[in-house]
Amino acid sequence: MTLVDSNVLLDVFIKTPIWWEWSLAQLENAASRGPLLINDVIFAESSVRFHSIEAFEAALAEAGITFASIPRTALFLAGKASVQYRTSGGVRSGVLPDFFIGAHAAIENLPLLTRDTRRYRNYFPTVTLIAPESDG
Repeated sequence: MTLVDSNVLLDVFIKTPIWWEWSLAQLENAASRGPLLINDVIFAESSVRFHSIEAFEAALAEAGITFASIPRTALFLAGKASVQYRTSGGVRSGVLPDFFIGAHAAIENLPLLTRDTRRYRNYFPTVTLIAPESDG
């Protein structure tokens, strides 16, 4: 199983010029190893480019993406990571979604397919990241 971050899904769904090929290849590679998962936060972030929930869910089904709710233990861990971020001087207010995603991957020991690794590496070092080699 692999948790797929919204940036990778959006690359594939909207054919982001720079990242579409990489993201599609990584999705196909991950799918060959097992189920592809998204959670509540990734669902919400990825749905913004669709006009209806039916169209979005059809795209997810076509891509072989399965929905998995975030466990309460991961929600708790996300809150702790958020506090750690603030305590260490973090000032961005929109980082909590990354903490939900990272904590979900950490608690369920899921590799995370993403292009944005900085917070995941810093706050969830046990998570295996599938990311571009040039990423931070």
